Amino acid sequence: MGERESNDWRPFVYGGLASIVAELGTFPLDTTKTRLQVQGQKLDRKHAHLKYSGMTNALLQISKEEGFRALYSGISSAILRQATYGTIKFGTYYSLQEIAIKKWGRDDAVLINIICATLAGAVSSAIANPTDVIKVRMQVTGIDANLSLMSCFQDVYQHEGVRGLWRGVGPTAQRAAIIAAVELPIYDFTKVKFMDILGDSISNHFL
Repeated sequence: MGERESNDWRPFVYGGLASIVAELGTFPLDTTKTRLQVQGQKLDRKHAHLKYSGMTNALLQISKEEGFRALYSGISSAILRQATYGTIKFGTYYSLQEIAIKKWGRDDAVLINIICATLAGAVSSAIANPTDVIKVRMQVTGIDANLSLMSCFQDVYQHEGVRGLWRGVGPTAQRAAIIAAVELPIYDFTKVKFMDILGDSISNHFL
C-alpha cells in the first residue's frame, strides 16, 4: 500500500543499529555507573565497602586495576540487548505512531507520540530484560572472572531459573517507559524543526 508501508522494517533495523553504535561509545560510562550502584550494599559482602568516590574515580580506578578492557566487560550482552531492545523500541514506536495517526489524525500528535513511546519503551525493555540482567552481572564481575555471555546466562538460569532472567523487570520497564516517553517525542519534534530550517538531507540526520 505505498512506500511507507513497504519499508516498515526500516525503523526496526535502523533503530537497532543506532542503539548498538551508541552503546559502543558510552559503555564505559555504563560500567562505572553500575559499579557505583552496587557498592555499599549489605546483602552482598563482596560489594559492601565503598570502593569508588565518584564517576571519574571509578573510571580511572577500574582502568588502572583491571585494565581498559574491564570497562567493556559485558559488552557482548549489551550489544545483544540493544539489538533486541533498540530494534523493538524504535520499530514499535513508529509502527504504533503510524496506526494511531491514521485512526485519530495529527491533532493530538504530541499525546499520541508520548503514549506510543511509553508503550514501546515498556514492551521492548520487558522483552530484552534477560540481556540486561546478564550485562549487569558481567559488568559487576569484571574482566578477571573471564565470564562469557553464554556461561553467565547458564549460571543465572541454573541457579535462579527463568525468573532470575527477568529479575527487576518491573522497575526496568517503568524506567524505560519514562525515558522513551520523553526521548522519542522530543527527538521527533526536534527533527521536524531542524528539517524545516535546514532541509531534509542525510547530513542533517547526524545533528
